[in-house]
Amino acid sequence: METTSWRTVLVVSVAPLAWGTTYLVTERLLPPDRPLFAAAVRALPAGLLLLGVRRRLPRGEWWWKAALLGLCNIGLFFPLLFLAAYELPGGLASTLQATSPLAVMALAWLLLREQPGRRRVLCALVGLVGVALLVLRSPGAVSTLGLLGAFGSVAVSALGFVMVKRWPAPVDLLTLVSWQLVAGGLALVPVALLVEGAPPPLDLDAAAGFLWLGGVGTVLAYACWFHGLARMPAGAVSLIGLLNPVVGTALGVVVAGELFGWAQALGMALVLGGVVAGQRMVTRTSLDASPLSVSTTRKRFLPG
Repeated sequence: METTSWRTVLVVSVAPLAWGTTYLVTERLLPPDRPLFAAAVRALPAGLLLLGVRRRLPRGEWWWKAALLGLCNIGLFFPLLFLAAYELPGGLASTLQATSPLAVMALAWLLLREQPGRRRVLCALVGLVGVALLVLRSPGAVSTLGLLGAFGSVAVSALGFVMVKRWPAPVDLLTLVSWQLVAGGLALVPVALLVEGAPPPLDLDAAAGFLWLGGVGTVLAYACWFHGLARMPAGAVSLIGLLNPVVGTALGVVVAGELFGWAQALGMALVLGGVVAGQRMVTRTSLDASPLSVSTTRKRFLPG
């Protein structure tokens, strides 16, 4: 029977909490109008540093598996995400991104035979409505290219997350993250040079922003995210990702002085409610029911 510990949920939550800072850090600290350069610098240096620390390269079929995962989760996802952000109103782009849990559940059902259940699908829909209330404004003219970027980013990231679960890695999480960051970063570098030209000069603010995004927003966040994918159903993990716009909205209110009204409060409550209700947690009663169940559950959720 599917169960999840609160400890695992809290670890996974680190990822969307970190990702929720990306917009503010990018807006305040990074060079303007250089999204591909920012994506490459965010991924490749961190990946090379991790790879140097872990000192382990892929073997056999894991060369192409790591390359495919890196393309889905980093190399394709980042450019498509930025394309949507530049071509669509921010609220609409965020709302379309909130369809990711439904995409992950669908792919997990097709590729993993993981049944999402009606409750989890309903929670994903509730969370989607909550994100819309948080960030959606009148979209005005909608760019077809932006819509393709938004839905493309949802599709490739959903495929990447499901394949991480389908292919249990023969290495620790940090090594797996390093392979994907290097593969995705190497794919991004030539595209960034071709589209945006030579790298811009960096000041201390930009360096600090890249350190935060590369260290916390990428290495730590993806390690926590993949930790959850190894221990939880993919649909349950994807629901936790809805915390991303909640953090972004909260930072906008606190740091940038953005308005926060009843619609945003209701949206935040719906998102949080959907995330919590979509988890099937281990309870003390169930743990105490059988010595065997206690032993099995503890073993299942040991970190490693």
